Amino acid sequence: MSPAGTSLHEDAALVLKEWQAHDTDQDRLRLDYLDHLATHPDGMWKACADGHVTASALVIDPSRGKVLLTLHRKLGMWLQMGGHCEPGDATLADAALREATEESGITGLRLLPGGPVRLDRHRTPCAWHLDVQYAALAPEGATETISDESLDLRWVGHDAVGEVADESVVRLTRRTWELLDRHR
Repeated sequence: MSPAGTSLHEDAALVLKEWQAHDTDQDRLRLDYLDHLATHPDGMWKACADGHVTASALVIDPSRGKVLLTLHRKLGMWLQMGGHCEPGDATLADAALREATEESGITGLRLLPGGPVRLDRHRTPCAWHLDVQYAALAPEGATETISDESLDLRWVGHDAVGEVADESVVRLTRRTWELLDRHR
């Protein structure tokens, strides 16, 4: 259960309701996600045939200007850490942080303040993922460890992400650095 007795479904709806999109396309996605949750009581779970909300986090080391990407075992693509919500996740932010910690092997990650960074809806071999994307700050001197879900992990300069990853990861990285600049 989420804080104050709310469910993960209710927490996700609240996060999306309160999130301030930075452009029209992101706001459209936000409204689509809210509609999905309103019409699918199971919209947080992998079993939802019409798609489900997922949580991810781009692990970043601002002092080095780098992001940590995972070579996803099933998809064979360089991506941010993330995946399906689980019943033990109290909040959407908790799910993103759990996924980032599990897949990077880095303890002590903390989410960039201010909530989600972006939204990204994409098709996987099994279903639509309505991904809520956060950024996670790595502690100084963090050491990554490859998980069972990953073929490899790689620190990449934030300005070189496009050389290894697709446009969705480039957009997430770009937006993360915009928000970092505001927090400095």
